[in-house]
Amino acid sequence: MTVVDAHHHVWDLSVRDQDWIASGSPLRRNFTIEDLAPEARAAGVERTVLVQTVTVPEETPEFLALAAGHDLIAGVVGWTDLTRPDAAEELARLRELPGGTWLKGIRHQVQGEPDPEWLLRPDVRRGLTAVAEAGLVYDLVVLPHQLPACAKAAESLPQLTFVLDHLGKPPIASGALEPWAAHVRALAALPNTVCKLSGMVTEADLDSWTLDDLRPYADTVLEAFGPDRLMFGSDWPVCSLAATYGEVVSAARELTAGLGTSERDDVFGGTATRAYGL
Repeated sequence: MTVVDAHHHVWDLSVRDQDWIASGSPLRRNFTIEDLAPEARAAGVERTVLVQTVTVPEETPEFLALAAGHDLIAGVVGWTDLTRPDAAEELARLRELPGGTWLKGIRHQVQGEPDPEWLLRPDVRRGLTAVAEAGLVYDLVVLPHQLPACAKAAESLPQLTFVLDHLGKPPIASGALEPWAAHVRALAALPNTVCKLSGMVTEADLDSWTLDDLRPYADTVLEAFGPDRLMFGSDWPVCSLAATYGEVVSAARELTAGLGTSERDDVFGGTATRAYGL
């Protein structure tokens, strides 16, 4: 089985600012695919999915061109304004760009939307329908209180696959499981939903997290979604605030050590390959 990292980023601050990165943060520098490649190889990762970072239209074409020129990248989750009336035409335009065949999904920073039911707005629903009709999937980057709206959206659009990033950002540092766990189980009950085993170390205590801190959350999504709807993602380079790339891969392997061989193959490649059509 080809090992897939289903979630990472790159950025070049000379091209555009990443205004979500705090001043003085270790993340406030360039991170390139050339930086990631040796770390991925060392960890046994052969293919990746490159995911959007900012809500500007120029980023997605850049990512598609990058994917076309680099064997490591197997797919791109880009961004477009789903609320625009011509969202379907814009998705078609992106597919026709150089590298357009690498476009596999769309994501919006829903976590930053003040309306907890942003996904249920009529204009957003129209855009989500366009994503489904384009044969793409939709990545959900949300906070726990937004998970009920995710479930409503997924139930109302059974033709669209929804991929939950970072387990829905549970409060790992506090140790609290509820109401996050109940919300995740409700989402997972819908067959058109998939989850990424990603982003855990940065929701835990950055300096002192342990596998025992992560395990209840990993076990919850493993039970709720099952290995055939769970995929590993590193969330590099954001993960570097708490762990190296190799440590994140190792942690995910430890957390899934109780699975059978075919189940681990799903988590570390099969699910991502199916969900994104890699």
